[in-house]
Amino acid sequence: MIVLAVLAAVLVFAVFGALHWYLWRRLVAATTTPGSRWRRAGTVLFTAAPILAVAAMGGESPPLPLAVKTAFAWPGYMWLAIFLYLLLAVLAGELVRPLLTRWLRSREAAPALVGAVGDTRTPEEEPGTAPLLVGAVGDTRTPEEEPATAPAPPQLNRRMFVSRVVGAGAAVAAVGTVGLGTWSVLDGPAVKRITVPLAKLPRSAHGFRIAVVSDVHLSAVLGRGFAQRVTDTVNATQPDLIAVVGDLVDGDVDELGASVEPLRGLRSRHGTFFVTGNHEYFSGADEWVAKVRELGWQPLENARTPLPGFDLAGVNDVAGADSGAGPDFGKALGDRDPARASVLLAHQPVLIDEAVRYGVDLQLSGHTHGGQMWPATMIADAANPTLAGLEQYGDTQLYVSRGAGAWGPPVRVGAPSDVTIVQLASRQA
Repeated sequence: MIVLAVLAAVLVFAVFGALHWYLWRRLVAATTTPGSRWRRAGTVLFTAAPILAVAAMGGESPPLPLAVKTAFAWPGYMWLAIFLYLLLAVLAGELVRPLLTRWLRSREAAPALVGAVGDTRTPEEEPGTAPLLVGAVGDTRTPEEEPATAPAPPQLNRRMFVSRVVGAGAAVAAVGTVGLGTWSVLDGPAVKRITVPLAKLPRSAHGFRIAVVSDVHLSAVLGRGFAQRVTDTVNATQPDLIAVVGDLVDGDVDELGASVEPLRGLRSRHGTFFVTGNHEYFSGADEWVAKVRELGWQPLENARTPLPGFDLAGVNDVAGADSGAGPDFGKALGDRDPARASVLLAHQPVLIDEAVRYGVDLQLSGHTHGGQMWPATMIADAANPTLAGLEQYGDTQLYVSRGAGAWGPPVRVGAPSDVTIVQLASRQA
């Protein structure tokens, strides 16, 4: 098993390095002259950037100060995003390159014609013969008296010109895409509102509003300031209840305890409830459960609590199964009154089949990030029953939030972040 893991890691690094070499060839070697400062700068970039990216991905586990991790995480993760969109843009440029080359060739061939249609000048009268004149009208200088002409600058060959145009377009597209995607994350999640009718919900609970917060991913990249933006966004909606459905953090309590403090300010009529996500198990789930309880939240560890008009249940994430603390639907839902409406908090949408089997009316999940960065959206869509939004599975409805934050690169493309206000509706109202 260890040998296979090592071989897989070697293969991944080899592919990663090969793709950087390909980008260096297209964006540096093909657009600069050997020995130029631009060639040297580009070579340094395509050598150092992937090293920083690897350091960022591997820097979460070592016991380093948070400031040191942040210093590596920001440039490393940002390069991963830029690398992805540079690669896509350069590959798209391979389609543009032959078309641009053909167009330039046709332009270069046009002056070889003697004259356009309707041009009656003889070859002797062509503008190209003008340099044979000693001087312009009124110029009495002899050829020996002509001023010395400066040597012509070296001309840019067609291949390098095409490479520069395509490379510049790819760089602008990649940096622009990543810039907008980063701003969409750092600006904080948008508020999304949906209404979900529940057949068993009594009239008295009609209009009950749950703020669904998932995948905040506080880390060396998204810290205390981001936690405050999430808190302000949620509180502005004045929900009846707040449901945090996992992946709150990427790091241990000692490291990120101060970063989560602004979330202590979350306010709602019935409080804040929490279930674990897979990332909590990477950094000490028990410690984080204790921490959120200290924040004033109520963890639902395979547990249920009655609320006015419905039961609220929560199950641990499937990642907890490795330590004997996985989801236990029997414990959370086995002895409940089936006549009451039920809402289940479960981090991953893949638990929907168990939710259907236990007669859950509505499951609230996250985990997918909506794919976070296109084209990863297609991979996430294939790996989950629902990528984002509301869908029906038998008598159970599943709502999946795209999440409030971001994992890895603080960038979202084609999958905007959200805090969702789920308003429950009674069919008796």
